[in-house]
Amino acid sequence: MQLSFPTVIATLAAVFAVATPAAAQACAEANRFGVVTISPSTTLSPGETFTVAANFSCAVQFGINPEFTDYYIEVPVGNNGFEPPILLARRTLNPSSATPLLDSFTTQLPFALYFNSSYVIVLDTTYPVNGSNGSPPYSVVGSVDNPITIL
Repeated sequence: MQLSFPTVIATLAAVFAVATPAAAQACAEANRFGVVTISPSTTLSPGETFTVAANFSCAVQFGINPEFTDYYIEVPVGNNGFEPPILLARRTLNPSSATPLLDSFTTQLPFALYFNSSYVIVLDTTYPVNGSNGSPPYSVVGSVDNPITIL
């Protein structure tokens, strides 16, 4: 029996579609370290209260199980050296919580010197990776960010 080229392609596509979990198909590679959001607005003023939320549902599908999370305000490009990152929070995820893949906190934008520049909220996700020879895990960090405007 000989299969035509279109039949072979269709068969392979069906096999890969079944072999790949539907949830993993919905996660973009860019979300492998989590998704960070800011509310109620991404336009902030010093002293203003805002909420930062992170969702690690996609990270887990990529095999990344966060242990620690650090949240910073940073200048993404063109930093002149006078604006070091500002740590907003350092947190540990609780795997036994009702929502182990979600993290959220409320804070105030610090009264720092902000220049006319673009800023981002950066989420640094620290997670364990097993050694290539089976040795105990070591920690690595991946980052994602979300742009904000500071008035």
